[in-house]
Amino acid sequence: MKMKDLPKGAGHRERLRKRFLQGGLNSFLDYEIVELLLTLGTPRKDCKQMAKDAIKEFRGLRGVLDASLEELQEIKGIGPANAFGVKLFQNVSERYSREQIPEKVTLDSSETVAKFLQKSIGRQKKENFVMLSLDTRNNLVKISDISVGTLNASIVHPREVFKEAVQASAAQIIIAHNHPSGSPEPSPEDVALTRRLEEAAKIFGIELLDHIIVTQDKFSSLKEQGLI
Repeated sequence: MKMKDLPKGAGHRERLRKRFLQGGLNSFLDYEIVELLLTLGTPRKDCKQMAKDAIKEFRGLRGVLDASLEELQEIKGIGPANAFGVKLFQNVSERYSREQIPEKVTLDSSETVAKFLQKSIGRQKKENFVMLSLDTRNNLVKISDISVGTLNASIVHPREVFKEAVQASAAQIIIAHNHPSGSPEPSPEDVALTRRLEEAAKIFGIELLDHIIVTQDKFSSLKEQGLI
């Protein structure tokens, strides 16, 4: 292919990729990281301006990486195909953080649990309900994804929760979910669900230690509030 036949920006994209392969992201500016991700779904278009606009609109790299598909498409030039790289990065990061459990994680306080969960579900745009299965010494045995709800609701059935707990041979469990609204305070529905699961736990002989609600930087414990 002759140089004049190459898509606009092809040489620049290739240089970005070589820089990454040779030295990682250490020398990259924030917009260049976004630009690199955008090129994954945009083989024949210059992505530099889109990346700069996204950084400005979402006030930095973290804001871009947290943005939903709908929010990303508000940037001129970004469509579903262009956003592929950003969304791929988001989903791979979430999967990685959930699966990379160290050999031993001891969850012996609500604050420890909250910090652990904020890394995986604290920034989610929808409610993610998870269950942590623990042994008798509060060591984490398994993390189970129970449900993903809408922005303001998450449907959880005791059968699904305790099926996972029994399979993990859990001595005790902690249930948790995120609040995309940014407020960690429990809703009446959260309290009702907790009490329903607490009653089911007694039947199975598995102790429900707590229900933790997390946001990106805050949390609340229903146990500490006297609701368990």
